[in-house]
Amino acid sequence: MRNVDIRYSVFSDVGNREINEDSAGVFHREDGSCFVLCDGLGGHGMGDIASSLVVQVFGSMFENCTDYESFLENAFTASQDILMAKQIETNSLKKMKTTATAVVTDNKKVYLGHIGDSRIYVFRKNKVLLRTLDHSIPQMLVMSKEITEKEIRNHPDRNMLLRVLGIDSDKRMFELHKPLALKKCQAFLLCSDGFWELIEEEDMCSLLEDSGSVEEWLDRMLEIVRTNGARKNMDNYSAIAIWCD
Repeated sequence: MRNVDIRYSVFSDVGNREINEDSAGVFHREDGSCFVLCDGLGGHGMGDIASSLVVQVFGSMFENCTDYESFLENAFTASQDILMAKQIETNSLKKMKTTATAVVTDNKKVYLGHIGDSRIYVFRKNKVLLRTLDHSIPQMLVMSKEITEKEIRNHPDRNMLLRVLGIDSDKRMFELHKPLALKKCQAFLLCSDGFWELIEEEDMCSLLEDSGSVEEWLDRMLEIVRTNGARKNMDNYSAIAIWCD
């Protein structure tokens, strides 16, 4: 039996681009859930293959998961290995890349992992308890106090990523976070940069407080995203909103 009731809503849109390179997946078992969102890079149809492939890997591995503690480590590692093998198979080295975010819950804990600039937000009492830090040039500039957090959204180098799946590396590139107690988490938001670049954290929190359902919360955030992106060449924008009751 679950100690916490989990409800969710998923959205993905191509924006003003020709191809939607974002992919999202939700997978359930009796003892837990797995939420994955990826934003593919590479162009020429390769980014969408990369993101969807990673979602598939996570879903397949979650179905057969026997240890929640090690699941994310294994799933991110397998995704990287499979992407590299696929690039060699299709002669598309350096073209099949993706960010990845994952939230996995069992009956008591929440496990978080990410790579790239797709984000996970964790909310508690209508405030941001945690946000994953982007693996990007602008995030490094924030950490060195050269720019502010808000300046990331319009920085000219905001799309320059330092870590993604699909790049050959001897080091572990993805980042895992300390597990959280599920009962202490009010909500989660997984989203691609095409989503978070167009909505401030203050709006996420105020809409969370005022919304009556997880579907309403996501719908109202999407209204702001679309309004702020109306006169721009909107990127693909995707999100998974999760409520814990």
